[in-house]
Amino acid sequence: MEKVKRKLVLENGDVYVGTGFGANVDAIGEIVFNTSMAGYQEIISDPSYTDQIIVMSYPIIGNYGITDEDYESKNLMLKALIVRDYNDAPSNFRYTKTLSELLEDYGIPGMQGIDTRKLVRTIRDKGSMTAYLVDESVPTEEALKVIADYKQPTDQVKRAGCKKRWYSRTPNHKYNVVAVDCGIKHQMVKNLNNQGCNVIVVPHTISAEDVLNLKPDGVFLSNGPGDPVNVPEVVELIRQLKGKVPIMGVCLGHQLIGIAYGAKTYKMKFGHRGGNHPILDKTTGYIEITAQNHGYAVDEASLKGTGLTVTHVNLLDGTVEGVEDKKNKVFSVQFHPESAPGPCDSIRLFEKFIVNIEEWKKNA
Repeated sequence: MEKVKRKLVLENGDVYVGTGFGANVDAIGEIVFNTSMAGYQEIISDPSYTDQIIVMSYPIIGNYGITDEDYESKNLMLKALIVRDYNDAPSNFRYTKTLSELLEDYGIPGMQGIDTRKLVRTIRDKGSMTAYLVDESVPTEEALKVIADYKQPTDQVKRAGCKKRWYSRTPNHKYNVVAVDCGIKHQMVKNLNNQGCNVIVVPHTISAEDVLNLKPDGVFLSNGPGDPVNVPEVVELIRQLKGKVPIMGVCLGHQLIGIAYGAKTYKMKFGHRGGNHPILDKTTGYIEITAQNHGYAVDEASLKGTGLTVTHVNLLDGTVEGVEDKKNKVFSVQFHPESAPGPCDSIRLFEKFIVNIEEWKKNA
């Protein structure tokens, strides 16, 4: 692999010089970090990273290559990938191509050989910011001007979600679930299938009438990228479906449920991204280790009087990680309970969704 000198310029003026891999193109976007120790393929194929430059805090990336079975979506929506040490000689009997080859296929650049520990600490201290990955020869002043003129997109969900409905069926199914696609991960659909659900994945612009015409036993609101206030269609959908069908939301779906009930959301300093966040489940008293990927959160004070109660709390910073409306069988969590490749402490939340469906049908 030819070693091309690349330069990462941050909004605050910091500069990191390393060598490139993947596509030899420029990239600009919000820079964020992920603390997971494994699962880089699932991370870069998660649509929630749309328009973002990902920094991996774990130092060695690429060592087990890319496998055909482990994608979380059919498209890669990230802007760039930054790592400490990239391994271009994978050791894995399942791998079909290298990470660099995959990124090159999708026109996404990567950079290695920089002090990612320092970079992660900078993002933690200063907050997530815009960054620009360019050839080393580009003057820093020129790069900073491009950064200053850059405006964060607001149409990420439109680009990350499906345009037409699609189906994921399972043998001897018990229930039909409509999954609203704001940037859904395949593993979430698989976990609904594992619970005996046939899943109809639909665009986020679907109307409540069209959802109900599909005769769902439950509605699932997926994860996705961007600011939840930019997805008013789903907020209105939730308001119209509340009380008519059980609803489960994850990540962006959680934030949208909060807004639909009258709560507010806010942008976090650097967000939660990684597979090692401890969460207190207030309904059981258990502490679970979870995988996360979000830059926005529901404001706890604004939940007062909405009809939602807090069910989960992040033990690192006290942020709201789950809410519930027991009467209408609506609940959501900020973390990813499917957590491919792990942890799997919270997989039972899909079982809770099924229990809600069964109780709803019994009382209908």
